[in-house]
Amino acid sequence: MVVTAVFEWIGGFEPLVQGLIGGCIITAFNLLGATLVFVWRDPSRCAIDGALGFAAGVMLAASFTSLIIPGIEQYAHGNPIPVLIGVVLGAVFLDQSDALVPHAHFLLTGQQRQDDGGAAGRLPVADTRIEGTILFIFAITLHNMPEGLAVGVSFGSGNLTTAIPLMLAIGIQNVPEGLAVSVAAVNAGLNRRFYAVLTGIRAGLVEIPLAVIGAGAVQLSSTLLPYAMGFAAGAMLFVISDEIVPETHAMGNERIATLGTVAGVVVMLYLDVSLG
Repeated sequence: MVVTAVFEWIGGFEPLVQGLIGGCIITAFNLLGATLVFVWRDPSRCAIDGALGFAAGVMLAASFTSLIIPGIEQYAHGNPIPVLIGVVLGAVFLDQSDALVPHAHFLLTGQQRQDDGGAAGRLPVADTRIEGTILFIFAITLHNMPEGLAVGVSFGSGNLTTAIPLMLAIGIQNVPEGLAVSVAAVNAGLNRRFYAVLTGIRAGLVEIPLAVIGAGAVQLSSTLLPYAMGFAAGAMLFVISDEIVPETHAMGNERIATLGTVAGVVVMLYLDVSLG
């Protein structure tokens, strides 16, 4: 494949280097989305919900086609248990992380969900501008972590036929996600668009080191690979169900968000088949 050959020409055959390049690419897509706030100054809530629905669809399909299924069939030799253990651990990790830091929904909207206790109930979003900004960046960054880890683990497996489609898919979904983060930063009280874009960049930068860590971890021990692939998939599935879907269905835009999700699934499946 031409895309695989080009990537190998750029990054060589070392999984750590490939993971680093993959992390840089998906972060660049995040930056692209964040800077769209300059040209698309006031996107409607309907447009944002549709774009985030698209991102959810990409992540949903990628969780299975590039992580869970290859993890079971190729790296666990047909045994689903290691991957399923990873899925559970990934979801539990995100759940417990949400209990320690303010829930992203609370930081984006200022409204607390009924099932959302812990830090979100104790830390108002706008006690001070600095505090609100730090909490906002930290919460959104937390939900970028599974994406960087997933790309790194995929490149660490040494199988570019699954790693490259996953990298491109996560990069594509990072565009609407980066835009949504920047718009939410403005709505949270960051009046200058420069700070909104900076927030989007910071949220994406965590993906680079995590991509390298993910690639390095599975290189050190191949037995970790199915667990790591399941962990990344479980974390992404948690973000989809706990964050993106409720957020996009909260303001009467369920239909456009659902159509966006279907479009995201279609794009990811096409990438997986055409590149894989």
